[in-house]
Amino acid sequence: MNMLRILVAADTFAPDVNGAARFADRLSAGLAARGHDVHVVAPSPTGSAYTEVHDDGVVVHRLVSRRLPGLDAMRVCLPWEVSPEVKRVFAEVRPDVVHTNGHMLLGRAVVQAALRAEVPVVATNHLMPENIVGYLPLAGPLQDVFAEWMYRDLGRVYSQADVVTAPTPRAVDLIARRSGLAAAFPVSNGIDAAAFEQVRTAVAARRSTPGGPDTLYEPTVLFVGRLDQEKRVDELIRAFARIAPDVPGRLEVVGDGACRATWEALADRLGVAQRVRFRGRVSDDELLGAYGTADLFCMPGVSELQSIVTMEAMAAGLPVVAADAMALPHLVRPGTNGELFTPGDIDGLAVHLRTLLTDVALRERYGSAGRELIEAHTMGATLGIFEALYEKVMNGAPVAA
Repeated sequence: MNMLRILVAADTFAPDVNGAARFADRLSAGLAARGHDVHVVAPSPTGSAYTEVHDDGVVVHRLVSRRLPGLDAMRVCLPWEVSPEVKRVFAEVRPDVVHTNGHMLLGRAVVQAALRAEVPVVATNHLMPENIVGYLPLAGPLQDVFAEWMYRDLGRVYSQADVVTAPTPRAVDLIARRSGLAAAFPVSNGIDAAAFEQVRTAVAARRSTPGGPDTLYEPTVLFVGRLDQEKRVDELIRAFARIAPDVPGRLEVVGDGACRATWEALADRLGVAQRVRFRGRVSDDELLGAYGTADLFCMPGVSELQSIVTMEAMAAGLPVVAADAMALPHLVRPGTNGELFTPGDIDGLAVHLRTLLTDVALRERYGSAGRELIEAHTMGATLGIFEALYEKVMNGAPVAA
């Protein structure tokens, strides 16, 4: 297709560490690599406005931002500050199409600016409001009321878009039920599968070591993600502790967040601190290394609209144990590439971990199946779908789910 000038709006963007930020980063870089003129508008990580040009050619317009009490990991743009800044960016960029990845303060301003300029809008939802309100200084019942308001607000803002997407069918169903956006349809976040070729080579080399890998080291369970309450890493630690006395293995936790100190203390209290490694945030190369040295992956989170890290683990050839919650069953097929457990069922999770830690052949079979299943989620396919959507909305063509 012809080169487009695309404005990507992101309420959260690198260096933020979360799925929505990673998707917006990869989307903009991928579109630029395909020859498009890509601009991103996002909150400033420092608070002050500035513009930066990345090595891949993506131009990032950082807008004045503030910290929101309780949400230290993110910054927000206030309405009276962001609106004139968005107008300035629009006048400078003059985009052919807008792709917003959020409906909150910055995303809302970008959608309104696009409507005024008669620029078509593609909107993607990555947010479960419950993941936000849990950090606000609100009593329990008020959190539920505010979450419900956020869902309705999502519907109000995104109903003005030409097309709405979410990463999985369950994510689409969620926003249809809670916000009333019945016309949304699923488009996978996608991953750069090619980046995991070297990882798979390393995994295969370990598996081909004479005598088997378990004769040389303790197999490793890996978790990657924010260490916040909805990720439920405490359940993983408790399950690991129940099998630790008689099953060789280690647990590696990659990521940081508000619950890290609490969960480090939990590992110590349960007597497994020496076998649980908290690595904090790591570089992209270090993350690839973590996948390459792991033997199985666990995602106990209950609020995953898709889970990019679970897809990456599958691309790396790792079997997956995941919570039977939200969109994770779209990725994990019990008995094929991993196992699902009921959230809160520590004993059930422990059984799955024990089985996979002690059965090398099963890990290999599940890992191989996972690699095949993830081929449907390449970033190239995702970019192609969005390019087609951009072309359709620009031409006023109907978009069918």
